[in-house]
Amino acid sequence: MSHNIITKNFKILTFLFILSSCSSLQDINKMNKNSTIVELESIDSSYKSLENLIYVDISSQTLSYIVKGTVSKKYNISSSYYGTGSVANSLKTPLGKHEIYKKIGNELPINAILKGRVWNGAIADIIEGPIDTDYDHVTSRILWLDGLEEGKNKGNGVDSRNRYIYIHGTAEEGLIGKPASDGCIRMYNNEVIELFELVSEKTQVWIY
Repeated sequence: MSHNIITKNFKILTFLFILSSCSSLQDINKMNKNSTIVELESIDSSYKSLENLIYVDISSQTLSYIVKGTVSKKYNISSSYYGTGSVANSLKTPLGKHEIYKKIGNELPINAILKGRVWNGAIADIIEGPIDTDYDHVTSRILWLDGLEEGKNKGNGVDSRNRYIYIHGTAEEGLIGKPASDGCIRMYNNEVIELFELVSEKTQVWIY
């Protein structure tokens, strides 16, 4: 067999392998999106009536952006290292239905550090390794959440807004994908900026 024929066959096999791999990835993505919809159906089928929705799945450490009942975007996140719960000062991530109370950080540079929801000019050094620092920097953007369920995530002692529960960027990007926060939902900085642009105040956020 000539060198040219071998080279040609190798290129064909490589193309078929890449094509197969792409198809497999597409199938996996489709399965992931379908499983998200199944989960939402089991929680509350009224999600289909919402124009858009943010759904945070604690077990898979993912956040899905739902548009008219269909998964449009899916991101990896980090919820609380301490687990789930709504009690004030517990440092846990609250479950249940919320809405975006306020969007903060529009047009700030990526990795800007917000303290008390204000940027003082500092930019975070992003840690790409799985390192837990002594800081819980809030970076780039804030989606401040307000609970919608009285006694569960709204009201005295369990109020998500008063607990300052956010979806926000983090300097500890190497920990994204596993519980690592002090109660909030952490995202990659470029992805929280993307999500920030997609949603508006009053967009619902379901955490389960």
